[in-house]
Formats: sequence, structure tokens, C-alpha cells
Amino acid sequence: MRVYELRGRGLESLALTERPEPRPGPGQVLVRMRAASLNYRDLLVARGRYGRGPVKLPLVPLSDGAGEVVEVGPAVSRFNVGDRVAGAFFQRWVDGPLDEEKAASALGGAVDGVLAEYVVFEETGVVKIPDHLSFEEASTLPCAGVTAWVGLRVLGNLGPGETVLAMGTGGVSIFALQFAKMAGARVILTSSSDEKLERGKRLGADEAINYEKTPDWDLRARELTGGRGVDHILEVGGAKTLPRSLRAVREGGHITLVGLLGGERADLEEAAKNDRGIRVDSVYVGSLRHFEAMLKDVESARLRPVVDRVFPFEEAREAYEYLQSGRHFGKVVVRI
Repeated sequence: MRVYELRGRGLESLALTERPEPRPGPGQVLVRMRAASLNYRDLLVARGRYGRGPVKLPLVPLSDGAGEVVEVGPAVSRFNVGDRVAGAFFQRWVDGPLDEEKAASALGGAVDGVLAEYVVFEETGVVKIPDHLSFEEASTLPCAGVTAWVGLRVLGNLGPGETVLAMGTGGVSIFALQFAKMAGARVILTSSSDEKLERGKRLGADEAINYEKTPDWDLRARELTGGRGVDHILEVGGAKTLPRSLRAVREGGHITLVGLLGGERADLEEAAKNDRGIRVDSVYVGSLRHFEAMLKDVESARLRPVVDRVFPFEEAREAYEYLQSGRHFGKVVVRI
């Protein structure tokens, strides 16, 4: 089968090669992959800058993908040949709190990922995807979708009438916009691009802030909430943007630390020391149960993930480069 390997640091180390087609063992399923999506994490892994444990090379990259089951191993009871599925980010985190053993099953980092024609998954590391989604759309959900859903719905307990600030227009933030609107919340969207902000409004954003034109976007967010501040922020910028996020949130509001787009991860303990009663959480994707619960919401609302661009399998490196350019709105996908 054809498969991509990261063989060193940098996108130039991404190589298309051949490996034997894998076979499922007990409790495993073999999936013919049809699509995989990219996350900012994948750029960090490729650059050798991913800070969550060692990465063994060569590595099959990417955590998020969807396809159909073509073979089941002994004792498999949850899936049949022909089922349309997506792999969970953590292959061994079914429920309960995350621990070291579960974290060591993260696709595309701790273990080989999904940028291959065939992938073996644990039976407890796969979910059936809603019928209304294409493989390309479903491939965007395991990391970015679950992260946004857990941050807002599980940790934030988001409800109708509350206000969410979505930072930027990458995968997690666009899912935050969509999930917030599903919950009946108001959304303030930020971006450095007026064109992207207009796209965000068409998607449901109630207010928009261009942070290039309005550097004090935290003060503008407070103005848009009558001086009160927003209820929730999914903080994707990291240490660089956290001070403004803390100022944008209301007394007793909620921040979920997600990423480090600004270059440095925010410090959870320091952020939690604020004197305004702001609750600060950190999210590292979620469990299989979280994924399944999110999919119920996606199916009920007939939500369709925003896919910005789809690249053919042979142009996977170009997909990385496009994500790196920051020109995307929503998700970047490779069709396999």
C-alpha cells in the first residue's frame, strides 16, 4: 500500500513510500482510508517541535481520518465490513480521565497516524460517522471537532444566550463557532482578514473583530458585550494572546486553553491565578465517549464541517504548505 512517512525534521522529510498492507488482530479493524485532515499539531510534529512526548521516526503522520471497514479481526463485535468510520485521536482513551497509557496511543504522534491507504485501528478507537457527512467532512472531526466540543460543551457547559469568542478561523475556532450557534449562543469572531470575517458572518458569527485593525480586541469584545465581557473563549493563541483573553472574559467566565499558534503554550497554573474568578481549563482533545456524544449533536443538527480545500493524496506536502500559509478558513483535507 502507499503510505507517507516523516523521516526527519521539516516538510522536506515527508516521503511517499510503500509498506505491506496491514492485517487486523484481535479486537481490531482494518480501514480503507478515504480522507485525512490536517491540524496545526501536524505542522509541529513535522517540524520536530511537538512538546507532548517523543516522536519515533519514521512516523506515519496525521491523527484525523475517515474511511470504510474492509476487514475485522477476531472478537470484533461493534463493526462490520462496509461500515463508514473515523478513527479516534487516542486509540486507547475510551472513557474516564486521560492518563499516561492512554496518551501514549495518540495517532500521528505517539504512534503511526492515518496518512496511508490502509490503517488498523483498535475496535474501541473507531466511531461510525453520520450518513449525511462525506469522508472528507468526517475526517475533520477527531481532533479539531472534539477539542472544540469538549472545551465548550463539557468543560464550559455552554448554554443558550451566552457569548463565545472564537479566536481566528482555523479548524478548532470554526468548530467553536458552529457548536456555539448550535447551542443558541452568541459568537464574536476574530481574524486579521476582513474576507474571512465576512465568511464567518455568513456561517453565523454575530460580531466580527479584525485584530490587525483593532489591536485592543479584548477591549472591543467587552464593548460588544456592554462592558461585561464574554462568557467563553477557546484560547488557541497561547502565551502571547492569553493576557488579552483574560481581559476579554467576564468576571467568573471561562477560558479553555487549546493551542499555541502564537509560538508558546500558555501556563495553566499561572492563568488560573487570576483575581477575577475566571475558570481556566486545558483540553487535550477527548475520549471515545466524547467523540460519540459530539457526533450525536452533529447528526441531530445535520452540521457540516467547513472544508476549505481538498488536496489529492499525491499532494500531501502541498496540503501541509497550504495550512502553514494560514490562508485556510476551516479545515484542510487530503483525499486518499
